Amino acid sequence: MSALSVSPLRFALSKGRIFDDTLPLLEAAGLVPSEHPSESRKLRIPSADGRVEFLIVRASDVPTYVQYGGADLGVVGKDVLNEHGGEGVLEPLDLGIARCKLMVAGPVDAAELPQRPRVATKFPKSARAHFAAAGRQVELVKLYGSMELAPLVGLADLIVDVVDTGSTLRANGLEPIEMIAPISARLIVNRPAMKVRHAELSAVISELAAACQLPESTQESSQTES
Repeated sequence: MSALSVSPLRFALSKGRIFDDTLPLLEAAGLVPSEHPSESRKLRIPSADGRVEFLIVRASDVPTYVQYGGADLGVVGKDVLNEHGGEGVLEPLDLGIARCKLMVAGPVDAAELPQRPRVATKFPKSARAHFAAAGRQVELVKLYGSMELAPLVGLADLIVDVVDTGSTLRANGLEPIEMIAPISARLIVNRPAMKVRHAELSAVISELAAACQLPESTQESSQTES
């Protein structure tokens, strides 16, 4: 048996909400990390059964690791995947977790927008496509965080950002204006790896697909027991 066939699959994940929401699915599929990333400084964490090795990377880097073969598969939000473009990766499964919406938002009771409003976002590709499809000209300003601050200090007229409950928007005097797209976490797979390690990756995809069908209470129980 070749070294490739016995090496663990490399699974790219990011810390935070997506990892927390993915963990019950991983456990239901029998892919339990030997350590929790929030309790470890390690960036490579094997699963308890040795089938996979989890790589802890920035959320925005997950598609890049999978595209170039640094990881065989990964979990990433559809918002990040859209910005990346999805080159070199397959998207076999919508995990149905970490749900939110990519929205255009702006100040409550704002004055009429200028003819070419300035839009702050960390999703310029998605924002550009959205406004272009509507025939609207905008000036995009790339930011990496604290998007809600931009309209408050005159940096932008609008923002494009992911929205969950909308509480942060409301706390800063903003409101959602229009939805660009619903967002959820997706399982992605490296295209060449899917050919070379088809049986192993297909098994993981099937296990996670089955885990997604479990009742929510079962998943919560699994998360609590961890």
